[in-house]
Amino acid sequence: MKTLRRIYNAHAYDTKAPVGSYWNATLPAAPAYPALDGDRRTGVAIIGAGYTGLSAALHLARDHGEAPLVIDAAQPGWGASGRNAGFCGFGGAKLGDSAIIGRFGEEDLRAFYSAQKEAIALVRDLTSTGGIAADVQEDGEYCLAHNARAARALPEMAAGLGRYAGVNCQVLSAEEMRQAGLNSGRFHGGFLLPLGFGLNPGKYAAGLARLAQQAGAVIHGHTPALSVQEQPGGTYIIETPSGRITADRLIIASNGYSSDNLPDWLRGRYLPVVSHIMVTRPLTEVEKQAQGWTTRRIAYDTRNLLHYFRLLPDNRVLFGMRGTSNITPGSTQRMQRQIRRNFETMFPALAHAETAHHWSGLVCLTRGLTPYAGQIGDWQRAWTGFGYHGGGVALATYTGRLLAGLAAGRPCSSPMPQLMQDKPAAFPIPRLRRHCLPLAYTCYGVMDLH
Repeated sequence: MKTLRRIYNAHAYDTKAPVGSYWNATLPAAPAYPALDGDRRTGVAIIGAGYTGLSAALHLARDHGEAPLVIDAAQPGWGASGRNAGFCGFGGAKLGDSAIIGRFGEEDLRAFYSAQKEAIALVRDLTSTGGIAADVQEDGEYCLAHNARAARALPEMAAGLGRYAGVNCQVLSAEEMRQAGLNSGRFHGGFLLPLGFGLNPGKYAAGLARLAQQAGAVIHGHTPALSVQEQPGGTYIIETPSGRITADRLIIASNGYSSDNLPDWLRGRYLPVVSHIMVTRPLTEVEKQAQGWTTRRIAYDTRNLLHYFRLLPDNRVLFGMRGTSNITPGSTQRMQRQIRRNFETMFPALAHAETAHHWSGLVCLTRGLTPYAGQIGDWQRAWTGFGYHGGGVALATYTGRLLAGLAAGRPCSSPMPQLMQDKPAAFPIPRLRRHCLPLAYTCYGVMDLH
């Protein structure tokens, strides 16, 4: 068996280490999904029980009559799907609209926005008619200008969303923001996108797992894939510590928690970056009014190293940002101090609202800054989806449905944007790609000052 080739230190992938997230504290106690015990044969095997894998399993079972077998090194939602900020909105690509038009054309940009709107609607449907109680909050998301130059660009950004996404965005001055309950003093304006919403990502992941299992999927936790090989007859062999899986078809849904040799085709085609989140204790009504931040909508700023934040249902404030290029106890402690400083700068009236939870996780990028959903190399009956660039709540769920259709031989009726079909190129010198992040963060930080 191969040794998994990760690009971060072992601590980042330690399934026994406590995550420390606020979401874990909100989840009711539930029986864990058991580990695989012995060899199995299945029509479709899925590696990874995050949003992509669970959505693929659900749609394969519910819509296509399959009985997929899902394995995860930990438990469903342990990785990014249970650690994110719960922003279900536009996202999935880091590439700007003009660059997308330059590479793929205007019609493909419109198709990508259409896919994103469909993705948001899919999550909305799963949480409402699917019965997933995920603490869904008010519709709409705010994009906030962190400096005057960014504020001057807001009208064109909003017009672009109207032109290519078909949504009307309300542009707000700094004063109008304060009147809407977005008082920080750090923003020079913003706009309201009338789509998207906040939810509890841990409850959403747990709900997807429950729906998939009820529909006929089989889920095994504590079952890491150690190797995967295509056989001469076209089947796939997955080795785990507790048994071998033989599958007619394969979906790999490990995203930022992937390995460079599971399979070898993935080497260098994804780049996990570390994101950190803190959550305060519950605020009193007096504290909320003192700061003037009362909106329940999700919000983020225009920085390259963006901040993202929201007021949770129990009046805690969630605040997240990028920063470190590794996940070690030392880097985590440094980031706890940095994220706290940034939070207090943005919300000075809440400086005394203590941090109750802090955690980190891996967000997945690609070299081309666009997501991918499609075939694994030249393997004819194996597919993968990854690279959601921080927008995975909606797009990973949508991608899982796309992969289910491909595996079932009945692709989704909605046309897949070309930018999601282009196979990601590998980063130059793949084993060193993480070590370029400190320089990139420094450059982005300088850009954010101007």
